[in-house]
Amino acid sequence: MAVLPINIDDILNGGSVEWERLEFKKGWNPLEVLHTTCAFANDINNWGGGYIFIGIEEADGRPVLPPTGLPSSKLDDIQKKLVELGNLLRPDYHPVVEPRVYQGKHILIFWCPGGPTRPYKAPKSLRSENKKREPLIYEHYIRRNSRTLIANEKAIGMLYERANQIPFDDQINHHAQLEDFSLSLIRELLSEVKSDLYSQIGSIPLKTLCRNMQIARGPEEHLMPINVGLMMFNENPELFFPYTRIEVVEFRDQEGDSFSEKIFKGPIHKQLSEALRYIQSMYIREEVRKVPNRAEADRFYNYPFVAIEESLANAIYHRDYKKREPIEVRIHPDRIEIQSFPGPLPPITIEELNKGQQIKVREYRNRRIGDFLKELHLTEGRCTGIPKIQRSMRDNGSQEALFETDENRSYFLTTLPIHPALRDKIPSESTQLTPESAQLTPESAQFTSSEWPESLQAMLNSLGSRPDKEKLCKVILELCSVRPLSATELSTILGRKSKKALVRDHLTPLKKDSLLQIDNPKAHAANQKYRTTVT
Repeated sequence: MAVLPINIDDILNGGSVEWERLEFKKGWNPLEVLHTTCAFANDINNWGGGYIFIGIEEADGRPVLPPTGLPSSKLDDIQKKLVELGNLLRPDYHPVVEPRVYQGKHILIFWCPGGPTRPYKAPKSLRSENKKREPLIYEHYIRRNSRTLIANEKAIGMLYERANQIPFDDQINHHAQLEDFSLSLIRELLSEVKSDLYSQIGSIPLKTLCRNMQIARGPEEHLMPINVGLMMFNENPELFFPYTRIEVVEFRDQEGDSFSEKIFKGPIHKQLSEALRYIQSMYIREEVRKVPNRAEADRFYNYPFVAIEESLANAIYHRDYKKREPIEVRIHPDRIEIQSFPGPLPPITIEELNKGQQIKVREYRNRRIGDFLKELHLTEGRCTGIPKIQRSMRDNGSQEALFETDENRSYFLTTLPIHPALRDKIPSESTQLTPESAQLTPESAQFTSSEWPESLQAMLNSLGSRPDKEKLCKVILELCSVRPLSATELSTILGRKSKKALVRDHLTPLKKDSLLQIDNPKAHAANQKYRTTVT
């Protein structure tokens, strides 16, 4: 019976799971299997555990095919022994097991997801090897590259630090029940990844299906959904994770006064696919330019689609779903920005990212989301995203992408510049502004301090050059309660360098929260004015 929600051919060809997460054994070696199971369960890098294949030989970390196979008469004995081995781990841990006939040979596949009660320890030897019947010595085991090793003191410290830090996507959701899963969405995904589990959907109970897919956990009488299951297999994940959405905003001018917005909701993998299709059809254009005295024309895109695809997939993969902030894709006349929250996990630095080199990530924020996206071929998950983005930009003749965060790593912003040959098509008035020419201060504003109440003037004077968002929003509401003001007027009064940033980060959210209203019913009217909502 198939129990794994994956495509075995993909895995064995290196298509959906990193080689570091795979272990191949020609024959049955219980001690080695026990140690590797322990290492995958500890999942020190939050990779999502791993897979052990019994009956397939390994050479240089790769499977040797066709498999050598196992005698069919041994399969039951090995599975029974595996239960005993799972009970030897402290605390006990049992992988998902699937016997499989592959290329005419019997093999066993052990799926060892990251354990919910790590850290785990395993005995260094088994009783059968311990002739003196001395007490078993236990050690913590971890994976380093493609090897299973005894954890050193530093690694043990990391395991205990993460004992109560199960990635959010792999945690039980106590506000949901199995009935919140959509069987049609589960069926659709299993069909798309060509899992053998697809053919059994109608013949096994929902509880069994959810256990096999590791999207539910708990005792039989109180099995509860895992967060990743609700993100992937519920029609409206926002019921459980507010603002789990992608917002695509097109700014028609550099100032940000005129814009349109399209919001993508639903299961996160569908959000990603639909948003990418929309961006590709609406905003990606190929340019063909003939070159004198040459038969072939120059062909390039305003933005290489690969760079957008990888940037948005990274945002889905690495965002924090506890934060009530959407993923934002901002289409400007001269660039595309993709922003998610929060920033990259330490020890990654923006300097490293902007070098465009492959990053050796120690841990992932969402280990289970990554697994599903890799199965759907929506991301690679091998720390190759940034180099792939930069390579696609260079191959297109574009400037390299820019990556940005702040000191607190509170956000991650990817900026993809438009192809340099197309900058001449951007309206000239939108390119006249520079940070220096756009910089305004309250002293240079055309409004006098006598226009505002004394208390409001005091608030303006106390803003400083970098006020926090809450404080600035409060001042905006006070200003717009005195009289309606345009974005240009507000940016001047407040001394903001960028009017479009003021609209994007402050005025639009305040309007969405019904704290501000607009004077002109045409939302994108020129010189639109904002007034504080009367309550």
